[in-house]
Amino acid sequence: MKKLISLPFMALSVSTLFAFTMYKSIMPVHSIIEIESRPVELLEIEPIAYEIEIIKNTRQDFLNAIGARESSGRYDIVNQFGYMGKYQFGRSTLNGLGYTNISNEIFLASPALQEEAMRKLMLHNKKILNRYIKKYDGKELHGILVTESGLIAAAHLGGPGSVKKWIRKGSNFKDGLGTSIESYMVKFSGYRLEL
Repeated sequence: MKKLISLPFMALSVSTLFAFTMYKSIMPVHSIIEIESRPVELLEIEPIAYEIEIIKNTRQDFLNAIGARESSGRYDIVNQFGYMGKYQFGRSTLNGLGYTNISNEIFLASPALQEEAMRKLMLHNKKILNRYIKKYDGKELHGILVTESGLIAAAHLGGPGSVKKWIRKGSNFKDGLGTSIESYMVKFSGYRLEL
């Protein structure tokens, strides 16, 4: 039964193909006609705007800026007060962070150790100041815009106790060179620390 149905269908297909081939062979062939060329019009297309977030002022930018301010980025420097390295650590701060068995010479010779110590100090200061960061971040206090990075920088300069005192009373601690914690709050404001 299947063979009977497919045979007429096959015959129809062959005859259609034959007819089409014959039609093409009797059609006249036309010569190529030359078409006048014209300049193409350029269309003005508005560019598509993509929103790409470029992260500026990252933690590494913050560290580079603090290091530049403290020591011109030098790991091997000691100032007149005995503060050492890129971030100008005092011996008591290093001891408080657990570096009691590390000599000053070893500390000065190791950029990796200094970076590690700075990260530990930042985490330590954030833990102590976290309540104030949550309460004041993005708000103005004593005429200064408070940011997390500004408070962490100020704590690096004068310790978290000086920052708390400034928040409560507006007392502006200055280091031995006359640099104030307020100047650090302003200078190092707005960095994304992601601690």
